[in-house]
Order: sequence, then structure tokens, then C-alpha cells
Amino acid sequence: MAARFGVVNFPIGAAIEPSAISNATDSALLLKHFSSITAENAMKPDTVWPNASAGNPPQPAPAPNFEPADAIYEFALDNEIRVRGHTLLWHRTAPSWMFAGDQGNAAIYRAAVRANLRAYIFAVVEHFPEVYAWDVVNEVATDTPNAANPYRTDSPWYTAYSVGGMDGAEYVRDAFIFADEARTSIGRTSATMKLMLNDYNTELPGKRANIMRIVQSLVTAGVPIDGVGHQFHLQLSVDVTQVTAALQAVKSVHNSLVNHVTELDVSIYADPGECFAQQAIPPCLASVGPTPSQTLLSQQALKYRALFDAFDAAGVESVTFWGIADNHTWLNSFPVQRINHPLLFDRSGNPKWAFWAVVDPSLAVP
Repeated sequence: MAARFGVVNFPIGAAIEPSAISNATDSALLLKHFSSITAENAMKPDTVWPNASAGNPPQPAPAPNFEPADAIYEFALDNEIRVRGHTLLWHRTAPSWMFAGDQGNAAIYRAAVRANLRAYIFAVVEHFPEVYAWDVVNEVATDTPNAANPYRTDSPWYTAYSVGGMDGAEYVRDAFIFADEARTSIGRTSATMKLMLNDYNTELPGKRANIMRIVQSLVTAGVPIDGVGHQFHLQLSVDVTQVTAALQAVKSVHNSLVNHVTELDVSIYADPGECFAQQAIPPCLASVGPTPSQTLLSQQALKYRALFDAFDAAGVESVTFWGIADNHTWLNSFPVQRINHPLLFDRSGNPKWAFWAVVDPSLAVP
């Protein structure tokens, strides 16, 4: 697949849990078809360094728990597969010990939170020196289209940094600065370890505008950011021209910035917008069951082909699927419980029409 892009060692990745390594179907697909791996959850903060079992205020566990992530990392390196780091900060997986402290003195509290952030980032980046890119901050932009404040203000990081009326957005700046210091400490640079801002719905103009304002502010301030990760959790109705617009928007901020496709999947359903608000059937479409129709498989294949045509562009440096095959996908439970078929391989690990449509652009799809 990577040969389509005319780039040596272009990373085509999959997000996995440690269990995939011992699953015969999953591991065989990884070794045959993928050149990059992302830890689906094993490198997230609440896994790596959770709260101690007791403590008020909350205290960190005595030491980080790298074991689940190490299994993935070592499997990848042993098999000459590259590793993307996901993620150093995410509001949904932020252990509360990181924000413990007396908020009575805002400056002292901010300093304590910053110290926790720096210590955590250094510990993780130094532990995984062969990672070629880190999602430094994940999902920092608000979903409100074209918002006056582009940041997600309900993030615990934003809240902690806002104590005493200070600027909550500065946690994003600090995260990139600390990540850059950490990669420098292990002899890495922007050429060998990219520092990325990762977010979803970049294909929606209003959300994209928020993200680009954040990226522009970081670039303007001289913060060491190398690019944007686009999750691209899509469905059959996606307008691929908006995917292209998202990739171009990043390059418009600064030509040195790169794009990574970080969490790609294409739901077999073309749900209306109300589905994601109500999370019920209806308005979400009913399950198609374990065997989608040829019509749906063909539509999905053509959509994947169009997407990879869009990805074949200057500045796009990797493509990662959020999963290996349809036997393991978060879309089986989001936005509702139903069987989904969003990836290139079916539940038995067999290539679908989507796979063939991507690897052979001239192939006629029925």
C-alpha cells in the first residue's frame, strides 16, 4: 500500500491493544500489511501512571506502569515496525494526581501542575526513545464551530491552568515545550520524532477553524510543534473534498508543518447528525448484521479509494487505521451498540473490497 505514495518506508499503521500480539489473525495481519503501530490505550496517562489506590489528595502510583505499552513497543521493534506515541495528554485519561494541590495561591499551584506535567512527559518520552511521532496533546479544540475561544475549556488541564484567572490555554504550549525538551534529552529532533497536535472532525469546517487557530497561535509563539494528526473517524457520507481541505489548512498555517492520518476508519453506516447527539436507533441506522451487502462494501471501497487519493499529497507523512480488522473496532459500541465493518479487513482477517480498492487504484469495484 505504501508503494502508492512513492515514499520509501511510508508508515501504514494500525492501533492495537497488547492482546493483538497474541491473536494469530491480528498478529499475522500486522506483520504482513502494516509498518507502524499505535497503542490504542496502553500509552495513555491513566494506564501509564494512574492514581495510587488510596490517598486524599490523590497521589501518583509509586512508579509508572509501562508493562502494557512495553509489550507493544517491543513487539514492534523486534519486527522492524515503527511506533507512533499516543498520547501524552488527553482530557479523558488524565489522572487526578496531576492536578492535586492547594489552589489558594494560583502561582504556586500552577507551578506544581507544570512540574507534574513536565515530569510525566519526560518519563514517558525517555522510556520510548524509538517512537517516530508523539500525539503530544489530544482533542484540545472545542466542538463549537468557529468558537470565540477555540479551546476545550472542560479539560482538567485547561481548568487547572485557569486557576486564579490565568490563561488555561497555556497548558498546550507547555506540553509541546516539555516534549521538545524531552526529545532533545534523548538525542532526537523534529527530523526523527515529530510532535503533533491530534484532533477529530478536522473535516468539518467549523471545528477545523478552531484547531487551526490553536495551531497558528503555537506557531506564532515559536512553540515547537511539527504538525497535526487528523483522526478521520468517517462514515460513508463524508465529503472527501473537506478531508483535502483539512490537510491543506495545516500547510496554510506554515509549510513546515506535516499531516498524519492517525485514527482512520470509515463506518459502514451513513448516520444522520442526530444519531451522534441521541445515540439511539433511530435516528442511528439499524445494524446491518455480520454480513454487509455488496452495495455497502462497494460504497465503502470507493470512499476509501477517494480518501487515499486525497492522502497522496505533499506533507502527508503517515496513515494509521484505528484497528487492524473488523473483529476489533470501537465503532461496534459507538454511537450505539451494533455490528460495524469500518476497516480494510473483515472479522476473519480477509481483505475486503476496500483493501483492494486502495492497493490497486485501477481495479474495477462492483
